[in-house]
Amino acid sequence: MKRSDDSRSLARSVETLQRTINRAGPAIAASYGLVGAILVCGGAGYALDAWTGRRPVFLVGGLVLGVVVGLYQLARTLWHR
Repeated sequence: MKRSDDSRSLARSVETLQRTINRAGPAIAASYGLVGAILVCGGAGYALDAWTGRRPVFLVGGLVLGVVVGLYQLARTLWHR
């Protein structure tokens, strides 16, 4: 008897975990989009700085642009619900 109760409890726990992960999926994807936008725009700014010889100008601009784009994507995803 105890073994069947444990297996039912485990099955319910797994189902609850799966539902939670499915509901959190869009927020997780949006947060990865935020980090990705910062890295891509910051990397492009760094490359432009290295190419033109102007040290922090394009890097800072790229990071700011990455934050703006990433937060826009995050807000659009979360407010869509």
